[in-house]
Amino acid sequence: MSGAGRILVAGAGLAGLRTAEALRRHGWEGTITIVGDEVHLPYTRPPLSKKLLAEGGDHATVELRRRDGEQEPEWLLGRAVVSADLARKVAVLDDGTALTYDGLVVATGVRARRLPTAVGSQTTVLRTVDDAVALADRLTPGSRVVVIGAGFIGCEVAATALARGCTVDVVAIDEVPMQIPLGVTVGAELRRRHAAAGVEFHLRAGVSAVDPEGVVLDDGTRLDADVVVEAIGSQPNTEWLHGNELNLVNGVECDAYLRPGGMPGVVAVGDVARFPNAAYDDVPRRIEHWQIAVDTAMFAARVLLADLEGTTWTDSFATIPTFWSDQGGVSLRAIGQPGLGEEIEILEGDLAEEAAVGYRRDGRLVGVVLLGMPKRMGAYLQQLTAELDAAKV
Repeated sequence: MSGAGRILVAGAGLAGLRTAEALRRHGWEGTITIVGDEVHLPYTRPPLSKKLLAEGGDHATVELRRRDGEQEPEWLLGRAVVSADLARKVAVLDDGTALTYDGLVVATGVRARRLPTAVGSQTTVLRTVDDAVALADRLTPGSRVVVIGAGFIGCEVAATALARGCTVDVVAIDEVPMQIPLGVTVGAELRRRHAAAGVEFHLRAGVSAVDPEGVVLDDGTRLDADVVVEAIGSQPNTEWLHGNELNLVNGVECDAYLRPGGMPGVVAVGDVARFPNAAYDDVPRRIEHWQIAVDTAMFAARVLLADLEGTTWTDSFATIPTFWSDQGGVSLRAIGQPGLGEEIEILEGDLAEEAAVGYRRDGRLVGVVLLGMPKRMGAYLQQLTAELDAAKV
């Protein structure tokens, strides 16, 4: 395929970059314009709460390698798409520039949720490389750090701050850390490990105020803080798509081919996309994993090119997600979608040491979590794939 028009990629993160590269690889020779609201070229985010936060660094530390030998896209960085008319194929930037396009890639990702009542210069989030650089400078020995939220980012920040000599309190409304993605049993074990290392947990607790001195819990407890990190989840960046008759509840709802609302010539990739996964079922879900950004990019590029060629695409999107998290002494890897599980079983090992934990729904394996045991990941990926395939027969 050659192509003589423009494909607009709204979002300059991992998913947007890999989609652009896949478009070139599959023959698109027209213009590719990538618009990103940060001033930085695309970078990888997982190290922000791990290595970069622990050891320091800057954008160059995490910048993504771009494919050599490919026609460079047109970069519009430090700019944002603020609206789009999908029927007319026109997008408007924050400076009023109107860009026409032939194909559109929705890759605007997510932003960090914020507490509406939080005030004070010590309050921050961790979403961008600039956030990470600024936070790393503040994690000095003896600093009092309060992390609001006990998901993966919250627990990774807590472990890193503790390793840098800070005192750390974690506040969350959940019963255990990482309860939604991993369940109560595994979450309780992770709490035990973090607490043994020195993290103080305040669970089943809400926040009534964040002021310049610290955090006040809903029972009146005050936690003094030099640094408050809000890690209470993410908000998909979809506002610019309002007015196009799309379902924008918790991301951009897509069909089985990653087309928002089933609209040809438009695809959504990465954290902002909510899509059915044919490896599991036809329920659209949003999955914020590094690997999903890559997988959706590879698939969506081919769908978009088929649309622009006027050919029919028939394969549904299917993938088995994987992700990993290092939290101090806790090394965790997950395969599939453990959050869909209704019951768990220890497949191998001892939960208090190293273990493989299986998650089942309606009797079938839907996910596996490994505490340690990194060399067993391939075997469990194979087992999970086989069980999911067998369920389709």
